[in-house]
Amino acid sequence: MKIINKTKNNILAEEVIMADTVFKRIKGLLGRKEIKKGQALIIKPCNSIHTFFMRFSIDVIFVDKDNRIIETIISLKPFRLTRLYPRAAFVIELPAGVIQASLTQTGDILWFGEDK
Repeated sequence: MKIINKTKNNILAEEVIMADTVFKRIKGLLGRKEIKKGQALIIKPCNSIHTFFMRFSIDVIFVDKDNRIIETIISLKPFRLTRLYPRAAFVIELPAGVIQASLTQTGDILWFGEDK
């Protein structure tokens, strides 16, 4: 699955890991040494995250039910906690630097799909 920023017409990730069960959501990126360029983790449902016990910084995008970005967090460091975003349906975790490099911002619309 790919994640494309439709507003900016660019690819945010080409390999998506879905965390949509209780166990997968709890585990998230814990235990990994990195999230590689081109990868993303979607945690669904989710309206807040933490980076406790993680080894690296990540970019974070909170997305509503209409696939509109409601908040971005650039380079969230390990051992941090985000605030609660009640409108968020899910969150996308990306390698640090993706948000700035792609010029992604609040209000952008995302598209999720397979290669055609």
